Amino acid sequence: MIKVLTIFAVFAASVAGAAEGVIGFWKTVDDETKEVKSIVRVYEHEGRVYGRVVEIFKNPQATAKLPGNPPIKGLDILWNLKKENGSEKYEGAKELDPQKGKVYTAQIWRDGDNLVLRGSLFGFGRKQTWLPVQPPIGPLPKLVPSIPVKD
Repeated sequence: MIKVLTIFAVFAASVAGAAEGVIGFWKTVDDETKEVKSIVRVYEHEGRVYGRVVEIFKNPQATAKLPGNPPIKGLDILWNLKKENGSEKYEGAKELDPQKGKVYTAQIWRDGDNLVLRGSLFGFGRKQTWLPVQPPIGPLPKLVPSIPVKD
């Protein structure tokens, strides 16, 4: 019985920690100016990975180029990421560029301490490197995805 419980505990821990490598807080950096733009919280919900903007530095009141002009802070900009067949990459997802209002196909993966995001449209794309940030102290609220656009 102890063996069965141990195997179950190990299995549960591995499933619960499956997305652990990408989950956390990440600093986005402007490709041209090298200034820190925002903090994105990457989180897991029902086996999928999402990313929500939780802080904006240069223009905290910035709004997305979407119907209704929602604030960028609090917006999910990554959704439905899933790890496929033992790959190190999370794929099959969407990324929103809130300043352009465009949706791209997205992949994310770890590269050392950093997180790499690759967004593409019709096979053309670009990569961004996000830098790790220490999470706030204390319990974090559970997030529920709120997809800002229709796929």
